[in-house]
Amino acid sequence: MRRLPLLCLSFGLACAAATSASRAADAVALAGRVDAQVLAWRRDFHQHPELGNRETRTAKRVADHLRKLGLQPKTGIAHTGVAAVLKGGRPGPRLALRADMDALPVTERNDLPFASKVTATFRGETVGVMHACGHDAHTAILMGVAEALASMRDELPGEVLFVFQPAEEGPPDGERGGAPLMLEEGLFADFKPDAVFGLHVFSTLNAGQIGLRAGPAMAASDRFELAVKGRQTHGSRPWSGVDPIVAAAQIIGNAQAIVSRQMDISKQPVVVTFGAIKGGVRHNIIPDEVRTIGTIRTFDEAMREDVFARLKHMAEHVAAAHGATVEAKIPLEAEGNFVTYNDPALTERMRPSLEKAAGAQNVVEMPLVMGSEDFSYYAKRAPGLFFFVGATPQGQDASKAPSNHSPEFFLDESALRVGTRAMLQVALDYLGGQQAAK
Repeated sequence: MRRLPLLCLSFGLACAAATSASRAADAVALAGRVDAQVLAWRRDFHQHPELGNRETRTAKRVADHLRKLGLQPKTGIAHTGVAAVLKGGRPGPRLALRADMDALPVTERNDLPFASKVTATFRGETVGVMHACGHDAHTAILMGVAEALASMRDELPGEVLFVFQPAEEGPPDGERGGAPLMLEEGLFADFKPDAVFGLHVFSTLNAGQIGLRAGPAMAASDRFELAVKGRQTHGSRPWSGVDPIVAAAQIIGNAQAIVSRQMDISKQPVVVTFGAIKGGVRHNIIPDEVRTIGTIRTFDEAMREDVFARLKHMAEHVAAAHGATVEAKIPLEAEGNFVTYNDPALTERMRPSLEKAAGAQNVVEMPLVMGSEDFSYYAKRAPGLFFFVGATPQGQDASKAPSNHSPEFFLDESALRVGTRAMLQVALDYLGGQQAAK
């Protein structure tokens, strides 16, 4: 009789192991059923990219798919966002899964049969449009995950909110959008998730790998704009005016010392980048004004505020030394991105799930990423997990591959299978594990 508790314990452990194994097999089987569709969706989205707040075609395809699954999507959230709730047949937690839909003003240089030929107007200029960051893959993966989970809704514990978000790269000038606007318009008003998951395909990892980091994972980002104002004159008589081009050039050069000589980057990294400069229209006219825009990346709030103050102070004083003035908008708007923070307990809890999906040897520790994500807004509302899926073909040096946002960014399409399995596995394990604990 004394052996009965041990037998029961052994039986219980065996049952738990069998349940875990079954769940792992379910994720593989479920993902396999949607692989072909995910591939087709991704290629379609890649060939027909749309800029932020303009993702009308993409959003329609997403919403139509969700309706076919028997869901009732809400559309038009934050302009073109789509969201739908899948209610499982068993009680359990609430989980939000997010994908972004927008493309970039980048002209594609990849020789693919489904390469983008799309053009659009951005900041008053005609530009090429390309899914140069992989959001086409994110959208296709989440559509596949939605179909897989909907196929087992009767035995699924809990509820899942599928979030297809516009304008992750930022809305057009003069507009609002992205995660903050989706939340403001009530995304989590009726559905308050216990956790939120997202993923990103990434060029610095090889296909088959998954990158993970607990705590701060991606930088906060803020835009800035400097309008350097001088006095227009003929190019042959610079002394009769005030040259804002020379002043702006010195501001850009001097700004590099903010990071290299004034910030303690042994504490946390900081980046100050100027992304565009515009002024003048003719070779022999010194213009009245030069405008330049850029981005600031930080991981520490005090350092962030310090960079704002130093850049403004430096720009004003350099401009004054030239007899010019500067209108500094630092930051340009209130809605910069927060640090993307992976809840440490949630990250460690889901690490085994990612290892099941990709193999333990393929789940690697990510360094800090200076890129930013407005997924950070969701992770402020609920514990968040954001992981990276390798995009660069195996055998190629990922450190030298064209980066996300490059016109030559290339996605090894095996990343679609890895991403679908990984998102399914963490969703199933989170929902099932939470239910088992209750």
